[in-house]
Amino acid sequence: MTDTKKPNTVPRKPWTFDDYTNSEIRRAAATGIYDIRGGGSKRRIPHFDDLVFLGASVSRYPLEGYREKCETKVVLGTRYAKRPIELDIPITIAGMSFGSLSGAAKEALGRGATAAGTSTTTGDGGMTEEERGHSEKLVYQYLPSRYGMNPDDLRRADAIEVVVGQGAKPGGGGMLLGQKISDRVAQMRNLPKGIDQRSACRHPDWTGPDDLAIKILELREITGWQIPIYVKVGGARPYYDTALAIKAGADVVVLDGMQGGTAATQEVFIEHVGQPTLACIRPAVQALQDLDMHREVQLVVSGGVRNGADVAKALALGADAVSIGTAALIAIGDNDPIWEEEYNDLGTTAGAYDDWHEGRDPAGITTQDEALMQRFDPIVGGRRLSNYLKVMALEVQTMARACGKSHVLNLEPEDLCALTVEAAAMSGVPLAGTSWVPGKDNY
Repeated sequence: MTDTKKPNTVPRKPWTFDDYTNSEIRRAAATGIYDIRGGGSKRRIPHFDDLVFLGASVSRYPLEGYREKCETKVVLGTRYAKRPIELDIPITIAGMSFGSLSGAAKEALGRGATAAGTSTTTGDGGMTEEERGHSEKLVYQYLPSRYGMNPDDLRRADAIEVVVGQGAKPGGGGMLLGQKISDRVAQMRNLPKGIDQRSACRHPDWTGPDDLAIKILELREITGWQIPIYVKVGGARPYYDTALAIKAGADVVVLDGMQGGTAATQEVFIEHVGQPTLACIRPAVQALQDLDMHREVQLVVSGGVRNGADVAKALALGADAVSIGTAALIAIGDNDPIWEEEYNDLGTTAGAYDDWHEGRDPAGITTQDEALMQRFDPIVGGRRLSNYLKVMALEVQTMARACGKSHVLNLEPEDLCALTVEAAAMSGVPLAGTSWVPGKDNY
């Protein structure tokens, strides 16, 4: 008699159609709409973790941490501005809008940045008194949407950041769902209350770099040539975008890779448009060097920066400073596991950052709900952010001293090596254990 019992094999699911992919297909089939979420790219892509510092030994001498100084001060906007931005640390707070964040969250960012000696940025939606009142150095974002744009606020800013693109959505606009458009947000943005809005993806009054140059000149005249003008681009074509921003007259270029967060946009955009942050730095620095503008026009890198090692690696690759967004929100208390049950009720989990667009953040940070906002203390949040920024700065100093540097901006590519072929190719530093940089004929 033949045994017809099926052998005890282990079923294997296809890599292409994993559980998440299948769930997205079913969700799309059931609803007929694309998914919107906050946060940055969640896929595993080459990042700063794929680089390591070599450190100093015989051929290099490290600095003694208790006796030899390692400076962290940076100055942004030295090209044309009469009042460049002077920072104690090379870490700034990225633009996150009022509307996406509560007024108290903006206050906390201002408090924390000021205590740490750095700047914060308004984001889409205009300047709030909470942020201006608590930010010693405030960068005013000038976005395609023009939401909340006010010439008087331009003059109250310490710098202006012309946003052409963002890492999570280069070439596309963001979203603010109706549940986050309160009376105050609607008034600031000149929008109807409670109605979903989508930000414009390009500026209405220019179509190319020549128009950008005219706009930068206009902003300089409005502000009396006193303050720096930044240009922010997403990580799409970093060499050409950086070169054109320089030629248009920018004092600072802000480069945002695809790990950069967003409060709300299409997931297909977040995961499939733009380049990793690591891949963007080298071509941007090359553009600065080719135009003989490296360090004269400053480069600020953002998108997935989490700790002092990330900062140090970005500086070693040629950046002058970094900017953080998601990490700053975590520092002040967002997506904290203490609210896990309430995140579960929203259909997510603490640390997933899927809830930013919903307006029901249990932590009271990414919401306009009055009851939820009462949970958040901006003084405590500001103190937490300041602590976090100071720890990051100490970590950067530790890395720099280990490489024998007396200033964090003295870090350089030869202080690094890459752990993967992909990271070596993107960053332009040798693969560990070799002198080989993929794409170059050297061994």
